[in-house]
Amino acid sequence: MTQKHILIICDGMGDLPISELGNKTPLESAKTPNMDRLAKNGLTGVMYVLGRGIRPNSDEAHLTLFGYQLPQDYPGRGPIEAAGLGIKLQEGDVAIRGNLATVDEQLKVIDRRAGRIENSAPFIQELDGIEIEGVRFLVEPGTGHRLVVVMRGAGLSDKISNSDVHYLTESKIENDWLGHKVNIVKPLNNTPEAKFTALVLQKFLEKAHQSLNKNPLNQKRNLKANYILTRGPGYFKKLQPFAEKWSLSKAACIAGAGLYKGLGVIAGMDLIDVPGATGLPNTDLVAKISASRAALDVYDFVFVHIKPTDIFSENGDYLRKKDFIEKIDMAIDNLEETGASISITADHATPCKNKDHSADPVPFLIFRPGIKKVDKVEKFSESKCRESGGLGIIEGKDFMKIFLGA
Repeated sequence: MTQKHILIICDGMGDLPISELGNKTPLESAKTPNMDRLAKNGLTGVMYVLGRGIRPNSDEAHLTLFGYQLPQDYPGRGPIEAAGLGIKLQEGDVAIRGNLATVDEQLKVIDRRAGRIENSAPFIQELDGIEIEGVRFLVEPGTGHRLVVVMRGAGLSDKISNSDVHYLTESKIENDWLGHKVNIVKPLNNTPEAKFTALVLQKFLEKAHQSLNKNPLNQKRNLKANYILTRGPGYFKKLQPFAEKWSLSKAACIAGAGLYKGLGVIAGMDLIDVPGATGLPNTDLVAKISASRAALDVYDFVFVHIKPTDIFSENGDYLRKKDFIEKIDMAIDNLEETGASISITADHATPCKNKDHSADPVPFLIFRPGIKKVDKVEKFSESKCRESGGLGIIEGKDFMKIFLGA
């Protein structure tokens, strides 16, 4: 019988001790009898996902955990987001993330998110399909104010700069970009392809600005959605499918947020749509885990992504993070009854006191029926896995071969 596998990645679950929690992390202070049982009967350790001292981004972290190599297998954030929206990218496409933003007559940014518009679709529908100098622009709405722009044509490059003013400075000061003019898109090298791509994209952004300014919906808004701020350009790459890479038959992805659906898609996983899986704090955890159980009838690898642990971390809300970890634990009650190998970990640490990703290691557990127990961990937590984990300290590049061969 083929061994089945469930990988649960709790985004940003790793943390640092918090004085208000008795110098424990949210995971340490949470009541997690199911995770603890899996840890007690399995193997544990801690992991530097991208290597010691490297602060991971979620997309790079997930690709590394899936066993792909950076930077050669990294397509850029834009293509991942595009895949998550169901855009079928072609060889040569350049995909770019975007925000609908508010600018004044001098193109100074007033609001990077145009008042956090709930749906960008009505604003951008006239922009989809525009052609400039032989390049066709595909424009698709994302979540809220977000969108994706795909450039399709010959002679394109992703070596172009961001127009988003957020990247003007390394400052952590909130709204430090306020009042800056939008960035002009520039080539990042001297190749004809980069120069051409930057020129054409800049022409598109200017044309889009004119169109958005005339949109009747904007006449009713104090914060007009009248500019597209672009960032994260990437060049489409075809990756070896995850299942083929690891000699599996079929792999599936269960996620709520677009980025993580996109990661599943570019890794060749089938997306399983779960009603109530939102990627937000109201996401239906029980439905996601139930779907993963059912998926084992068809798939021998199921990846489940859980986002809100990271959301609470970035808000500095350690109490709600702790409570949400307990909800995750309740949702996975008796998951080992599936007979599958199970791993629970995080893509990176997001300490609540930092409100941002950090380079700290994350705990992981691997449970498999009949696995030989070689550690003394009985509580799944950062400190216990670090102090007593039988798998010690690993890097993310080695995780998947350990999990699948545990």
